[in-house]
Amino acid sequence: MQTLEQIRVLSDDRFLMMYESLSTHGFGPLDAEVAKLMKFRPQAIRKLPMALRAKKAKALLLAQKNAELAYEFLGTYLLKDHKDLVTGFLEATGVAHENGMIDDAPGNLPDADKVAAAVKELDGKFAKDDVTAYLAIAAQQWSEVKTIEPLWRSRLA
Repeated sequence: MQTLEQIRVLSDDRFLMMYESLSTHGFGPLDAEVAKLMKFRPQAIRKLPMALRAKKAKALLLAQKNAELAYEFLGTYLLKDHKDLVTGFLEATGVAHENGMIDDAPGNLPDADKVAAAVKELDGKFAKDDVTAYLAIAAQQWSEVKTIEPLWRSRLA
């Protein structure tokens, strides 16, 4: 649910920027779901301004409480636009991965003692909002690593 909380605190402008970043050929990443909600044909949704579609998409994520889709939205944005942030965290905390894609082997967790230092380093290289969005993903994915969620929560406001 951390990713939903992260989406909730994003400003409309910030969500729009992420939404536009993930658009392809004029379609936003959640436009099919927005079209269904608005009873539009999928092609007709492109006639609406992207800002309106993004606002509807954010509201849809929150109304449906779809943490998995929120996770995918944030993760896709970060891997597309800030892969170095993702791989930087994984490498700094000892998580096995291939180009940002995590190996799901048991025990492939971030080293709890390295999380704070990794985040400090990432804060020096990337926008705080993007680092915080990644921490929401990490907190949801690795709930057993008790140092991640408090660090993410301290940055939410």
